[in-house]
Formats: sequence, C-alpha cells, structure tokens
Amino acid sequence: MTSTDDLARQALVRRGFALEYVTLGWNVIGIVVLAVAAISARSVALAGFGLDSLIEIGASTVVIWELSGTGEDRRLRALKLIGVGLGLLAVYLLVQSTWVLASGLRPHHSPLGIGWTAVTAAVMFALAAGKARTGTALDNPVLKTEGRVTLIDGLLAAAVLLGLLLNSVAGLWWADPAAGYVLVYYALREVRDTLQRPE
Repeated sequence: MTSTDDLARQALVRRGFALEYVTLGWNVIGIVVLAVAAISARSVALAGFGLDSLIEIGASTVVIWELSGTGEDRRLRALKLIGVGLGLLAVYLLVQSTWVLASGLRPHHSPLGIGWTAVTAAVMFALAAGKARTGTALDNPVLKTEGRVTLIDGLLAAAVLLGLLLNSVAGLWWADPAAGYVLVYYALREVRDTLQRPE
C-alpha cells in the first residue's frame, strides 16, 4: 500500500468514527427528548422509539469497537452483535405494534414527538447514506451493516411520525403500529443476511 492509500484509508476510518459518534450523541439526546414526549402524550410509540434508540446506541458502540481494532475474529464478532441488535429491534417492533393494536391505546397529540421524529428521520437517513459510502470505500462489512441499522432507525422514525400525524389530523391511532409490521419484515431480513454472511 502506498502512503497515499494509507492516508486515504485513515481519512475514511476517521469519517467512520465521526459518523458513529454523531449517531451516538443524537440517540443519547433522543432518549431524553422521547421520554419527555412519551410521558406528556402517554404514547407507547414514542416510548418504544426511545427503546429503539438504545439499540442504535449499542450498534454504534459495536462499530466503534470494531474500527478501533483489527483482525477477522473481531470483525465476525461485531457482525454477530449487530445481527443480535437487529433481531432485538424486530422483536421490539413486533411486540409493540401488536400490543398497541390489541389494547387500542389512543395517545394524545405530541408536537414535540412530531418535531423530533421528523428531524430524526432526516438525520438517520443522512447518517445511513454516509455509513454505506464509507463502509463500501473501506470494504468494511461491519460499518455497512450498522448503516442498515441506522436506515431502519430512520424508517422507524418516519413510521412513528406518520402515525403521530395521522393520529393528530385524522384520529387514525392504529397507523403507527400497522407500519411497524413492515419494518419487522425488513429488520428480520437484515438479521438473516448479517448472520449468514460468509465472512
């Protein structure tokens, strides 16, 4: 490898760290914001989205750990941990969506929840795109896989946002849990792909 290649790779690794630290910081703040919004609106969806933020924090921590070290063993362990995180996310979505539909719980309007999930969706989509590009350039499957976790987080934020808006505008309280089932399928597919990865 030439020194130019080394410098380019170091820059990409730094970008990978930066993307993960931004994701971590955003989700730590998000847990606090979502807790306040969920309590004031009595919203199970917002409370559940806060739990999803914990999964994203765990996935980002795994990538930071993997980027800090070398070796195939560490990479394989990191991929498995991300796969477990995706599996937990799928279980969370399935349980939450089913419980909300079965209970018929109708949350109050939540301007704070609407604002936060709207911005979060945009931020997560941008971070997911950055992780995909950086992971591809580094040929790092861990960063690329965690980028898909971030994408799911953005999709979930958009689903929660849609549910909050439909509840506020049209009284359709069931829209959010119904959208959750679509994301369960997506998350389970990613778990399969991650855990069956030949690397």
